[in-house]
Amino acid sequence: MARAKIPDDDGRAALAAVRAGEGARPQLATAVRYTLQRLAEQAEGNTVEVRVPPFGATQCIAGPRHTRGTPPNVVETDAATWLQLVDGRLSWRQAVAESRVSASGQRADLAAVLPLAGL
Repeated sequence: MARAKIPDDDGRAALAAVRAGEGARPQLATAVRYTLQRLAEQAEGNTVEVRVPPFGATQCIAGPRHTRGTPPNVVETDAATWLQLVDGRLSWRQAVAESRVSASGQRADLAAVLPLAGL
């Protein structure tokens, strides 16, 4: 069963609340899930799995499809780092250098798709 799509108004409101420092855990969860949804829309594919525990994960980037077990290309980070990457307040290179992002696999580089457009 497909996960329900977060409406743009709800996602943007949650993102604004988190950016303003007013977001509680439900807003943080919605903001993370919304931005993962937007990533999947903007960088369609199934080559890289992006994980932001405990809030969500998505697959993105065109290329070979992964179907079983642990994906060969995985990006994992915490919610605060993810939202900074999405907004452009933190560069991909800096996040990796500071070990704020775990990126494994040849295609697990999101520098070309972050920050997300239109947010």
